[in-house]
Parts: sequence; structure tokens; C-alpha cells
Amino acid sequence: MLHARSLALLPSCPDETVSFMTTPAPLSSAVEQALAISRRGCEELLPEADWAKKLQKSEATGQPLRIKLGLDPTAPDIHLGHTVVLNKMRQLQDLGHQVIFLIGDFTSLIGDPSGRNSTRPPLTPEQIQANAETYKAQAFKVLDPAKTELRYNSEWCNQLGAAGMIQLASRYTVARMLERDDFTKRYAAGQSISVHEFLYPLMQGYDSVVLKADLELGGTDQKFNLLMGRHLQQEYGQEPQCVLTMPLLVGLDGVDKMSKSKNNYVGITEDANTMYAKILSISDDLMWNWFTLLSFRSEAEIAALKAEVAGGRNPKDAKVMLAKEITTRFHSAAAADAAEQDFMNRSRGGIPDEIPEVALSGAPLGIGVLLKMAGLAASTGEANRHIEGNAVKIDGSPVSDKALKLEPGTFVLQVGKRKFARVTLSA
Repeated sequence: MLHARSLALLPSCPDETVSFMTTPAPLSSAVEQALAISRRGCEELLPEADWAKKLQKSEATGQPLRIKLGLDPTAPDIHLGHTVVLNKMRQLQDLGHQVIFLIGDFTSLIGDPSGRNSTRPPLTPEQIQANAETYKAQAFKVLDPAKTELRYNSEWCNQLGAAGMIQLASRYTVARMLERDDFTKRYAAGQSISVHEFLYPLMQGYDSVVLKADLELGGTDQKFNLLMGRHLQQEYGQEPQCVLTMPLLVGLDGVDKMSKSKNNYVGITEDANTMYAKILSISDDLMWNWFTLLSFRSEAEIAALKAEVAGGRNPKDAKVMLAKEITTRFHSAAAADAAEQDFMNRSRGGIPDEIPEVALSGAPLGIGVLLKMAGLAASTGEANRHIEGNAVKIDGSPVSDKALKLEPGTFVLQVGKRKFARVTLSA
């Protein structure tokens, strides 16, 4: 346990952001620029004064700062929402600092309680390893792999042992842990909180101790965990890290944060045509938030573009620029150009050049069954709903009759704007 004298010197909970550094000299233009890049799009930079001093020290000594981002591989793919913090990492990486991409293969065994109203189901080591491989490959679509320190927190967490875990747990109190918002709500509602969930913020904070992080990045839902890193670093006699939180990216629906469970996401491994079309589907208002969080254009460029739209320029022009930039990042400029042409063709009711070829038998077949067999609907019920919604076409002509039966022949089936199949139907 902490001594009384130590408690007097330390914040009572990780929400404290007391500055521990001396008064700095005036900031150089390079440090001012680095601060501006750090602030862009961020929710909070805590304490900003300490981050400025760290940047000054780095400039004076030539020693890059250590900037940490940890992701738990709890799902196989990364979507654009994950890239918000990765983009910030890349911006700081381009300034010459050392970025550390930490894969939380050990902490995934616990499960992050942030924003949860129940205990996360555990993942198997095999699931974690498989997801970790995809995270690594996908993160390097944003980060420069040659300049990135890739680490796994099982390296040191597995070595802690029972004695080390007990010592770490002694660095924080249950009372302070229960002040965490999501724990407070669950406790008040009589919902279960497993003891191992208390270990998660401690383990994430311990990562910062081991890695000697100067700055840790995360989403706004990670603030408690990030500030725990500051607390534990001081406990272990280190200069505490600063904390930078990024907003959670709103998904395609314009309502909820981007999430696979909400089906409002853009996966960074999706094909170029799908990625482009999804980005173009967002609202004009949401587009500007995406520009800030996802685009590599300067703030001045974005402001000028926004002023042009306010002055009468078609907002779709700006949205096309955003869609092409992001599609180029994860595919290529040629793929982005092709996706733009494909989208324009579809919007005119055209049929893409390359669509799946399907050979089926059993004619005459009802349209609902045919859509299901062609892989354009999960069930005949879903197919009928598409027909009712005027979303089904045969050779470009709308279908409204759910009882329609098709005779042998070859024709193009379409559901919505993006699902096509060239079907050859035989008896």
C-alpha cells in the first residue's frame, strides 16, 4: 500500500492531470506546429502544458518522444473508426517521434470493460492470435512499418506472475476504481462486476510503465485507462505520460459510433467500389467531421473547401474528394478512379463490367427463390421485402410482382445499388 506521504504527492484518482514539469521557455515554431498537429481533431490533450514541455525537451536533445497506442485484437478487422487514432499516430510519426503500436494479446484475455454494462465474453488464445495478425497487417496500411515499434503486452504481463500481479494491484484502491463511470453504473444497477475486470486498467497502465511512454493515445472511452498510465508511471518513479483522446467516429448512419455490430462501418479491407460508395453515402454534415478525423488534408485546405460549399459549391464535390482520398489510401489512385466510374455507372442505372456469374437450374423459378439461390438475399422473405421496397431489377427493369416466375434464359439480377448477379437459368 502507499504511504501517507506518497498519497499526499499523488493524485487520488487517475482523472487528475496535475503538471509535474517546470516552467518552459517560449515555444519554437516547430514545437508550435507539433502542438497544432497534436490538437487537430482531438477531444482532450492532458496536460497540454506538459506535452509542450516534452516537445521542447525533445527538440533540445534530439531524442524522439515515445508515443503509444494499444489495441486489443477482439475482432478480426479494423474499420475506419479505428484509424482515427492511427492517423494521429502517423501524423506524430511523421514529425520524427517513435511510435509504439501495442497489440494487447494479454489484455484481450481480460476484456476491456470500457463502455460495457456486462462482462465481456473471453476469447481463446487462438482467436486472439488470429485477430492480432490481421490487426498488424491492417495497421501498417496507416503507419510506416519501418518506423514503428511493434510490441505485444504478453511479453511482460506473462512474466508478472501472482506476486507481481498482487504488487501491481496494491497501487490502486477499490474505492477509486469504483469511481469509474461504467463501474459506477453497473454497481448501482446491481449488475455483476468480475474482479478480473478491475485488473484491466491496471494492466493497460502497466504497459505504459514498461514502455516508458511519453504520450498515450486512445478514444474518449479510454480516458480512465489512459490516466491510469500516468498514475502508475509516477508510482514507479517515472515522468508521467501525457494523454491524448480522439473522438469516436460516427458511423454511416450519422447516429451511433462506427461499429460492426451496428453495421454502420467501412472496413479498411473492403473492396474499393464498396468503400467509395459507402463514404459517398454519408450526410453532408457528417462529411466535415470525417474530413477532420480521417483526411490528411491540412486544416486550412478543409476550411477553404467548406467555405466554397457554403458559397454554393455542390457538397458532393467535397464528398467525392474525401471518398477518393480514403479509397486511394487503402487501395490505389487507379482503384479510386475506377470506383468513381463504377459509382457513376450504377447511379445511372448501369450494370458494372464485372459481376458474379451464377448457373442455376429448376426453371421456372419464383423470383424470391431465385434471388436467394443467386446469393442476393439471405432468404425468400428478405427477397420479398426487397421487391416490396422497389429494390429489385431484372435487366434494368424494376420488379414489383412477388409471384413472378422466370423461365430458362440468361439475365442480370440486381438488388439495391450494389448487388448484381448474371444468372443463367436452365430447366
